[in-house]
Amino acid sequence: MRKFIFFPVLMLLFGCKEQPYVAKDLTAENLFSGNIEGPNYKEGILYVVNYQKDGTIGAVKPTGEVELFVTLPEGSIANAIQFDANGNMLLADFKAHNILKVDMKTKEVSVFSHSDRFNQPNDICISKKGYLFASDPNWKESTGQLWRIETTGEAVLVKDSMGTTNGIELSPDEKILYVNESVQRKIWKFDVDDQGNISNQQLFGEVADFGFDGMKCDKEGNLYVTRYGKGTIAIFSPDGELLREVEMNGKNTSNITFGGPNGKTCYVTLQDRKCVEVFESEVGGKGY
Repeated sequence: MRKFIFFPVLMLLFGCKEQPYVAKDLTAENLFSGNIEGPNYKEGILYVVNYQKDGTIGAVKPTGEVELFVTLPEGSIANAIQFDANGNMLLADFKAHNILKVDMKTKEVSVFSHSDRFNQPNDICISKKGYLFASDPNWKESTGQLWRIETTGEAVLVKDSMGTTNGIELSPDEKILYVNESVQRKIWKFDVDDQGNISNQQLFGEVADFGFDGMKCDKEGNLYVTRYGKGTIAIFSPDGELLREVEMNGKNTSNITFGGPNGKTCYVTLQDRKCVEVFESEVGGKGY
């Protein structure tokens, strides 16, 4: 009797690579809430906020299986995940106006930073020195501000009177901070000094339709931006040139991160499908 080898096994045996920039599902649909966001990859596991219901963090295995990692305190809902140099998970808690810290071993959740002046911390990025930048939109007023969270947890307002600040990311050399405004459909860039002060605001990119959400840099400095409602990932060069758009299977792309064995797998959260999709990039993420 003739036996057939499944095609992915053939690819593995003969070293065939997956076609880059082609999206496929990692998880099943409807495993997360409509607030699925903030993916981040650490030691073979993808962590994603709001698994099954708001106020949780899910752990996604390479197979696409998902299990509950931690439940946050009552009244907290996370929107973004980063990891500090000590391996702690840091969360933008938009509902309770916090940056939360989760001990990855004990799963103890504590408040790392809180300010009554926060609108609702939305997205965060972290520098090699350990300070965070946080976007802080006021969706009702279509305004926003930016914060720097020191390693002590002190929140320093670095920019106010912006549009609806959302996706935020540092360039690989950490000399540029990118921030997008979802409603205004603009991406701004700022110079960043050694102390984390920002200056010289310049328009990096602008579109006429759909919105922006989370974004990440690859190690060459290209910026991968989720186009919420359009269902694509727009990839911009460091000069602001649109290099390509990667079409996803869902439409409401909310955030993206790099990971996988070689750092070239892009994990994308989809709020309409409530799942995670992936595609392979030709360039690894900035941390790889």
